Amino acid sequence: MSSSLSDPALANCRRLFLRNYEVFINIGVHDFEKKAEQRVLINVDLFVPLELSTPTEDLLDEVVDYDFMRSTILRRTAAGHIHLQETLCDDVVAAMLAHPKVRAVRVSTEKPDVYPDCESVGVEVFRIKDLA
Repeated sequence: MSSSLSDPALANCRRLFLRNYEVFINIGVHDFEKKAEQRVLINVDLFVPLELSTPTEDLLDEVVDYDFMRSTILRRTAAGHIHLQETLCDDVVAAMLAHPKVRAVRVSTEKPDVYPDCESVGVEVFRIKDLA
């Protein structure tokens, strides 16, 4: 995954991040997972070109607001049961890339309470917006 971060398209970008955003959501394919919410940790990295995110007047509308990441995740997780973490990641990535200032995004999700013998299980997706 780190080789993607060295892509020349990201050379002049600012990275915004949201770390370990904890949500309790209906996620999973097993019957027991469909009966109760599970704790999920979500991490997001947004890559925004410096020319679109360097404030000249110190105003919020000159940058991408962190609330965008949180509210986007909340909208998706409130939309109903999700079977797979892959689906959740793909949906959040697509919504983040729809923002006009975002060039690339990395999203990971983790379910920390699935197995007693490991810290978590999860998935990560990284995508760069097609500039063509």
